[in-house]
Amino acid sequence: MSVAIAGAAECDLGKTGKSILELQTQAVTRALADAGLTPADVDGLATNGISRFSATQLADYLGIQPAWSDSSFAGGAVFEMYVARAAQAINAGQCSTVVISYASNQRSARSRKLTGTYEEGTPEAAFEEPYRPLYPISYYAMVAQRYLHTYGLDRADLAAVAVAARDRAQRNPTAWTYGRGPLTVDDVLAAPMISSPLGALDCCLVTDGGGAVVLTSLDRARDLPRPPVVVLGYGEALTHTGMATAPDLLRTGAIDSGRRAFARAGLVPADIDVVQLYDSFTISVPLGLEALGFAPPGAGLSATVPHNTGGGGLAYCHPGQFGVLLLVEAVRQLRGECGERQVPGAATALAHGTGGIFSSHATVILRADR
Repeated sequence: MSVAIAGAAECDLGKTGKSILELQTQAVTRALADAGLTPADVDGLATNGISRFSATQLADYLGIQPAWSDSSFAGGAVFEMYVARAAQAINAGQCSTVVISYASNQRSARSRKLTGTYEEGTPEAAFEEPYRPLYPISYYAMVAQRYLHTYGLDRADLAAVAVAARDRAQRNPTAWTYGRGPLTVDDVLAAPMISSPLGALDCCLVTDGGGAVVLTSLDRARDLPRPPVVVLGYGEALTHTGMATAPDLLRTGAIDSGRRAFARAGLVPADIDVVQLYDSFTISVPLGLEALGFAPPGAGLSATVPHNTGGGGLAYCHPGQFGVLLLVEAVRQLRGECGERQVPGAATALAHGTGGIFSSHATVILRADR
């Protein structure tokens, strides 16, 4: 049985003053309305980030009793993982309509903080804590430093990623940086240094926000109001917890998750029209595009495939975990709803989530049902 995304939506973004459950409810009800459904139609739910029992709490708040749920945590990659789990559950007959959702009020609550090593008390912390890293940026900075050294590049090359993200956000009216004008490479280089070589504008935004997508069988989705977006393939990979155990800073799990997703979909990178890539830091973009096969090693900054069309985590929004919003933008691109930022004729999309410190990876390949 083919499975499709039948609805997609954001909740309010920016600095909302709302609670996590309020934002979650916005995301879920808006995505269901987009699909022409109501909470009473939902019998599967995947979410996290609310509480210790996130799926239970959201289900209770929405007044539903799902037959299937998932509240796994794997950082920003988990929402692409949820797509795989939801498709498998629908195919197995465990449920028929799954909502995948996430929201955070981290900007309003001022809950986002730079911290030390990945998790105090873990084995790798003993090797990393003496160096006083900032989690997660110092870890991404190590990857960025290695990348620039290996390929003979400098901070100005990496700054171009932030400049391009801001440019794309100027065509997305819901973006946090919409209307703020363009960035320049000099602006990025002049921003305060946080963890060398990454400065403040090499880092993702800190905003409230979130989103939701609704999955059901393709046959059923074809009877609903919005054009279905078919789930063609998915793959995932886990690599390391801390940098002390990363065997190669420039070989991420995206290589393996992407390979698995392409094999399941029966496609290759050249078949993909638009890519939505988790861009927690500027280094995430070239390294991710290379790992997923859209550019050779060291050439990700020159990749031509349209990507992060809404501005990404660097310029659109970043509510703590960005993975569900990669799916929302991919769906909108495949439905031709993106206005000035629309990729002409987009029929296939890839969404790739990353969690931790390049620790978890999940790739989803989608196709418009045309």
